Amino acid sequence: MALARLKSRADFLRVAASARKCVRPGLILQAAPQPRDGKAVKERHDDPRVGFTVTRKVGNAVERNRARRRLRAAAAEVLSQGAQRGHDYVLIARRETLRRDFADLLADLAGALRSLGTGADRPRRARESG
Repeated sequence: MALARLKSRADFLRVAASARKCVRPGLILQAAPQPRDGKAVKERHDDPRVGFTVTRKVGNAVERNRARRRLRAAAAEVLSQGAQRGHDYVLIARRETLRRDFADLLADLAGALRSLGTGADRPRRARESG
């Protein structure tokens, strides 16, 4: 499944405002459903989108770029298979993103995805009639 990128500030703010959030030692994952206007459905076909945020708290420019590359690689491996269609994801780097073993970083992302319940393998609940 292809992962499109979140690029506009408005998308990042929308995800932050309406997101479910999961904090792990190596990263923070935010997930929110994509807006359901006709334009979004036509342009993106409900493919999951992902964005990356790395603040100056993580380190200098070299360290921030390294953290961003690590998050991109982890997202390509985990989110490309486990992300749910019609959702936007934002991965936020932490200082530990730089020091964490890559296998542990992958486990952090997979665990966060599972705990948010937006993974593609999430069981669907039948609606109860009230």
